[in-house]
Amino acid sequence: MGLHNLQPAEGSVNRDGKRLGRGQGSGKGGTAARGHKGAKSRSGYSKKIGFEGGQMPLQRRVPKFGFTNINRKDYQGINLEKLQELVDSKIITNEVSLDILIENGLVGKNDLVKILGNGELKSPLKISVHKFTVSAKAAIEAAGGEAISL
Repeated sequence: MGLHNLQPAEGSVNRDGKRLGRGQGSGKGGTAARGHKGAKSRSGYSKKIGFEGGQMPLQRRVPKFGFTNINRKDYQGINLEKLQELVDSKIITNEVSLDILIENGLVGKNDLVKILGNGELKSPLKISVHKFTVSAKAAIEAAGGEAISL
């Protein structure tokens, strides 16, 4: 340690600057460093979200189109071929439920699940999920299984 690397303890030196609006003698009286006139000089000023200094904001410049249905239900699709892969790898035996699909990371715990008819199902499975396509239901029943909608 030498004189060249001495410094005050952290937080001990106050560098907040002059207090504003405390009279002319303080050097920051009058306008209190806000300048003259304009929105920022007034009390209660707060900039609107997306305000760009009077320039047309990005949100208003970008074209808007289409329609978003707030009541739409999104289903997580699982194909029959994926279920057959799970059977082949002995992860599932004869029953498929939401819990099994969640455990194996195929769907999230809050997802709605729909079985899709892509691929071939060879083993008879009892599947209970939210929805089935017509082709998937037919393929499951043709393999000797059961399709149960929740």
